[in-house]
Amino acid sequence: MTAVEEEQVVPAVPETPPRAAGLIRTAWAFPQAKVGTVLAGVVILVALVGPWLGPVITGHTTTDFAGKPFKPDGLMGTDGLGRDVLTRFLAGGTTLLLYAVLATALGIVLGALLGMVAGYGGGWLDGLLMRGNDVLLSFPQLVIALLAIAVIGPKGWLLVLVIGLTHAPRTARVARQATVSVRNHDYIRAAEMYAVPRSRILLREILPNITGPLMVELGLRLTYSIGYIASLSFLGLGIQPPAADWGLMINENRIALVVQPWGVLLPVVAIAVLAVGTNLVADSLASAAAGRTREGRA
Repeated sequence: MTAVEEEQVVPAVPETPPRAAGLIRTAWAFPQAKVGTVLAGVVILVALVGPWLGPVITGHTTTDFAGKPFKPDGLMGTDGLGRDVLTRFLAGGTTLLLYAVLATALGIVLGALLGMVAGYGGGWLDGLLMRGNDVLLSFPQLVIALLAIAVIGPKGWLLVLVIGLTHAPRTARVARQATVSVRNHDYIRAAEMYAVPRSRILLREILPNITGPLMVELGLRLTYSIGYIASLSFLGLGIQPPAADWGLMINENRIALVVQPWGVLLPVVAIAVLAVGTNLVADSLASAAAGRTREGRA
């Protein structure tokens, strides 16, 4: 590389984004990361062990008749069909969490792939992919989900597919920008000099160096996925009865909020705590990716 080329390239090369391991270590220094991990971890633990723990505690399954409808006494009372609220609450987070994780993973993988291809390829390919991306971004995510469900019906795989696909354009913009920031680095130029295939450059050189921004986006997309799936279930367009689901529980028990509040309060608090926890973790990752130290934030 000549001196002239160095003058053209070096000033334009931004700082390499932090890799995943270093980013997590930096983010963990923030108190809010620890708080968010604890909050999200408690809800996740309830969602994972709840289906087995509920019948042990209450002696009822999610569909058993436990007493009169909206009975306020007992551990947490009953719902509108006389089913035990605590049992259904403990079992209601598994599906929500599973769908949210799958939808987020789908959106991150597709978005990262499109963003890296566009950012590294540049030129007409970049323009074509990003203009198509802008068209998809013009449609609200919830509207697209409602339209798809209205046509096909409330299916679990459809929730994952639609929410994941609507996450992809937003992730693609982040991945493209991060790819553009590293594509002129020396290790990329060296790989190109040795005629390394583009697919290997994308996966082995670029992807490990943009994991910082992608992990921040992962936290944000997971939070949105939780909210979207819970909202659709509340509207009766997501997980369907008689399945136990937190969003569905809010809809089923809202008419007796004053008489028997636990059927609404338990899932509302769980969803809120999970969303707050993931938001705190995502914010810590964003702060770490931006290079802010704990002292500087304080």
